[in-house]
Amino acid sequence: MAAHQYSGANLPVSVPAAPSTARDVSDADPAPTTPEVSPRSARLVAAVVAVAMLGLLALMIWGIGKRAEGTVGEVPLSARPAPAFTVPLMDGKPFDLAAVRGTPVLINFWASWCIPCEDEAGVLEQASRQYRDRVAFIGVNVQDTEGNARDFLRRFGVTYPNGRDLTGAVAVDYGMSGVPESYFVDRDGRLVKKWQGPLDAARLRSYLDELVR
Repeated sequence: MAAHQYSGANLPVSVPAAPSTARDVSDADPAPTTPEVSPRSARLVAAVVAVAMLGLLALMIWGIGKRAEGTVGEVPLSARPAPAFTVPLMDGKPFDLAAVRGTPVLINFWASWCIPCEDEAGVLEQASRQYRDRVAFIGVNVQDTEGNARDFLRRFGVTYPNGRDLTGAVAVDYGMSGVPESYFVDRDGRLVKKWQGPLDAARLRSYLDELVR
């Protein structure tokens, strides 16, 4: 049989299609998805944090109000292990209560906006120098800004370590109800005294002398 000849050079030529090796898009494995936090969950977390902070602030305001009524003084308590904590100091280093175990400790909660805190600032600084080698002093700044806290420390010439309770967790663990408040920890790490309000020199010296005996 004679081969069929095409008379035109541009006639389309049909080429059999090669079998496809590509998978159908619909059959492909689904792309991995990144879990996302829903806006509702994010709002819930933010609300919980806000409520906790407002609760702490309300507790502090209540405590300050009670002190204005005359509830300033020693708070009875049974000796118990002092709650462990670590706070960032103003110089950037951390303060870990566990690191000074074996040394009596004075923990003072304060804020730059607290007038009674100003009243006791000089008393605490003088005592920290007098008992420098026998008692560890640590100031814990609460509900404050870093700038205002630093200014307070400069104005009153405070040289002993001071850190910030950024989340309020330390204040809650110690049962703080307002500022200023001071807690005394013995050599064995036991919380043995709590004082609400500003400390005067005689009272502070008496408490520290008990710690170092």
